[in-house]
Amino acid sequence: QVQLMESGGGLVQPGGSLRLSCAASGSIGSINAMGWYRQAPGKERELVARIMSDNSTNYADSVKGRFTISRDNAKNTVYLQMNSLRPEDTAVYYCNAVLRRIMISWFDNYWGRGTQVTVSS
Repeated sequence: QVQLMESGGGLVQPGGSLRLSCAASGSIGSINAMGWYRQAPGKERELVARIMSDNSTNYADSVKGRFTISRDNAKNTVYLQMNSLRPEDTAVYYCNAVLRRIMISWFDNYWGRGTQVTVSS
């Protein structure tokens, strides 16, 4: 069993900041990529940011320069620092991990349950 537990969502005013955290736990062998996706009402889920095992990153164009993704490999945790938040950032944010379970030779996709981020005055 593998679980991804997100925290840090909430309500913030435009221009404000939030930090999301996601900890992976369970029978984890190794983690390739960890990332954050978001889904706004009536829209498809989209990639926000992703960080690979070599710490290379990629971001959606809409968040470049405002969001920063980082990871703590010792804690199997990924963070998303969100600054200069805008109303259009409002969405449910989902943590994602591409990982291999112990005693398993292939990598699978795992998802958290999501955390709501609302940017509003």
